[in-house]
Amino acid sequence: MSRPSPLITVMIKAARAAGRGLARDFGEVENLQVSKKGPGDFVTNADHRAEEVIYAELSKARPGYGFIMEERGVVEGTDKTNRFIVDPLDGTLNFMHGIPHFAVSIGHVREGVLNAGVVYDVIRGDIYWAERGQGTWLENRRLRVASRIKLSQAVLATGTPFIGHSPERHKKFSDEMAALTPETTGIRRFGSAALDLAFVAAGRFDGFWERHLKSWDIAAGIVLVREAGGVVEEIDGGDVLETGNVLAANPSLTPKIRSKLKSV
Repeated sequence: MSRPSPLITVMIKAARAAGRGLARDFGEVENLQVSKKGPGDFVTNADHRAEEVIYAELSKARPGYGFIMEERGVVEGTDKTNRFIVDPLDGTLNFMHGIPHFAVSIGHVREGVLNAGVVYDVIRGDIYWAERGQGTWLENRRLRVASRIKLSQAVLATGTPFIGHSPERHKKFSDEMAALTPETTGIRRFGSAALDLAFVAAGRFDGFWERHLKSWDIAAGIVLVREAGGVVEEIDGGDVLETGNVLAANPSLTPKIRSKLKSV
């Protein structure tokens, strides 16, 4: 069994601390004050509180590190080689509607390379963590991506464009679904990209794709999948953290899924 490094340990501590507040707020979602950031994209007081907890914990443990945070934005640090990428509440819409499927996601970049990731499934209490060269773990259990090689046996996950996105984006998604649905065992939409990627790393989903995500949605999950033996690529060949067009699966299924997406 691999023991979490000091870096992973402080990331887990921060995720758990934020998760405790989210779990409390989740029981009182009807009383939360809600503001609207944009069509279909909501932010709650819980988001802000969780992010402040993470920022305080990580800043204390790793002073000087920079941050990219969903609510706070970019925080430049004195240490230019290290940066955390934080989503305090991935699956906000689920949270708002009382659906118990959301996560805290913390990624770490060292010298421009994704180095570590922690995804905390708040309701289930599961901590997924990974660090370059150390594998991917659910608590103290080593994880590996699924070994299926036939698309016809695969269960995939994806995310759906919501209200406010362009008609072109909705049509693109519909066309991709039409191309993949007849070829797979099933396609699921759970509403948290961080947990979708964690589930790929755990072998629960055989693959995941989605377009136009943010870096904080996927940074930690990318490390989880790669360290579990999977492949994470940009769908069209660009920089996945910049475009947010992510495709994750095992090495056998990745080109088959990409081929179907490219056929659209």
